[in-house]
Amino acid sequence: MAAYGKKASDKVEKAMHEKKKGKLKSGKSGKKVKSRKQAIAIGLSEARAEGGKVPAKKGGKKTASKKSGGRKTASKKTASKKTGAKKSGAARKSTAKKSTAKKSTARKSTGRKTSRKTGAKKS
Repeated sequence: MAAYGKKASDKVEKAMHEKKKGKLKSGKSGKKVKSRKQAIAIGLSEARAEGGKVPAKKGGKKTASKKSGGRKTASKKTASKKTGAKKSGAARKSTAKKSTAKKSTARKSTGRKTSRKTGAKKS
């Protein structure tokens, strides 16, 4: 039994001819299609929209049943640890910067208070 119908082959053929002439444009952006694979995909998409016999797309959105809810593999575990270490290092640096900024503002404010109490002008 054939996977694709007549309409699908006609649409793909039409899309390929347009691509060769340089008149085939992609969806929203309207850029000229240069890829053979993209031209085929556009033809199949048009056939699918008109109700032709075309199999479903392979790389669609993941559903809840396809998600793996089990264990992580060893490579995933090490990758997550590495990214966690990078984040914590960045967090340490940012907190160190914040603490030094607070100290410097505290010193400035105490200097002003003492000069006001004594009545002496600071130069």
